[in-house]
Amino acid sequence: MEFVHPQFFWVMIVPFVIFVFLVTTNKDKVARIFDEKVLARLRADSETLPNSLRNLVLFSAVFLMIVALSRPVIDKGETVVTLKGITVLAALDISGSMRSRDRYPNRLEFAKKKLKEFFDAMPGDELGLVAFAHNAFVLSPFTSDTATLKQIIDGVNEDYINMASTDLRALADLAAQLLKKKEQKILIVFTDGGDKEALQGLGERLKEYGITLYAVLVGTEKGAPVLDRKGHPMKKKNGTLAITQINKGLGEIAKATGGNYVIAGYGRGDVRRLAGEIHRKFSGRSKGEIRVRERVELFVYPLVGAVILLLMGLSSMPRSGQKFRIKRRKKREVRL
Repeated sequence: MEFVHPQFFWVMIVPFVIFVFLVTTNKDKVARIFDEKVLARLRADSETLPNSLRNLVLFSAVFLMIVALSRPVIDKGETVVTLKGITVLAALDISGSMRSRDRYPNRLEFAKKKLKEFFDAMPGDELGLVAFAHNAFVLSPFTSDTATLKQIIDGVNEDYINMASTDLRALADLAAQLLKKKEQKILIVFTDGGDKEALQGLGERLKEYGITLYAVLVGTEKGAPVLDRKGHPMKKKNGTLAITQINKGLGEIAKATGGNYVIAGYGRGDVRRLAGEIHRKFSGRSKGEIRVRERVELFVYPLVGAVILLLMGLSSMPRSGQKFRIKRRKKREVRL
């Protein structure tokens, strides 16, 4: 047997010993005034435990409490635990085209909604979150706390939107760094797909890094005008409206890496199907190992003993009626 917190035991045992010494060597006021024989006669009708025995019971209870708080255990050594689950890096597009309103209320808010639906479909899995436009950056490291991830997603608003063009290659480079030590290299992107230039060389990079890509395309094939920060439609250099459409080319790249894609709709089925496909393909694979020290906890035994002794000691305290009888008996002795 050993203590998990031995320092607590040694810190508490010293004042405890001093306290016991002071209590056992210091007579109470009554003992100082009356002789022991007189006190014995005064206490003849008391139903309580003798002071010395009651003190021993209470001291034993306190000692057992100190032992329990020091957490005694039987150490059985370390055990290797294999972690099951899926590790997925999710990426949210915050480029200027995500202001377009062909999805209500706009593509960014719609993508955030679909992203939270995806997290709901991945309970217990390890999820990371990044945002990207021309550059990519981390919003949250890998975690299984989906509630916190949702709060982070809610904090992403139009102020984050970058009017620079989308660069999915920068996203691939960041994903490779974050997934480098992960056995499962899965990247799911919530985006409108960007333009053709954004996809150049993306497939080759993903294959080089060994990343499986999944895509949730947000928008419509018909498209919608690109809006500026004030919500006004933007125009090209030739004076025509700048229209942005979803780019299915990203979906084809996803399939080439062994993944898949969906065009996001207003129902929940699309994202759930994609999450189910990821689970079917990668379920059963280990996402790592951790070493856990196996211990048999023993603190409950001294704790139960302390409670029993404490109840015994407190139940043997003198009662008010007994004090009255002692005073009345003293008066009779004085009269005699």
